[in-house]
Amino acid sequence: MFKYFKLEDFKCSETGENDISPEFVHRLDELREACDIPFYITSGFRSKEHSAEKKKTEPGCHARGIAADIAVQGGVQRMLVVQKALELGFGGVGVAKTFVHVDIRDTTPVLWCY
Repeated sequence: MFKYFKLEDFKCSETGENDISPEFVHRLDELREACDIPFYITSGFRSKEHSAEKKKTEPGCHARGIAADIAVQGGVQRMLVVQKALELGFGGVGVAKTFVHVDIRDTTPVLWCY
C-alpha cells in the first residue's frame, strides 16, 4: 500500500489507537522519496486521550491523523526535510533539534520552531 511505511509506524504511543490518514501517508512517502534518507517516525497518530492532545482546546493535526514527527540527525537533515516538505506543499512544518513535524492542514500554512 505504501512504499516506505507500514500503518503500524503511526500508532498512538500511549493508547495504541491508529487513525492515520492514508492520504497523509502517501504524501509522507513522496517526502521520503524526495529526501532520499530513512525516516523514523517519532510521533504519528495521537488519540484524543494522549497527554499532549489533552492539553489542547481542540484536537491537533496528530489527532486528526494528518501529521507526523520525523527524527533528524543534525542541521543538514533538518534543512533537507524542511525544504522538501515546503516544496511538496505540506501546510504545517515545525522544526525542533531532533525532529521535524510535518502535516497536511488545509488552513493557512505555518512554520514554527519548538
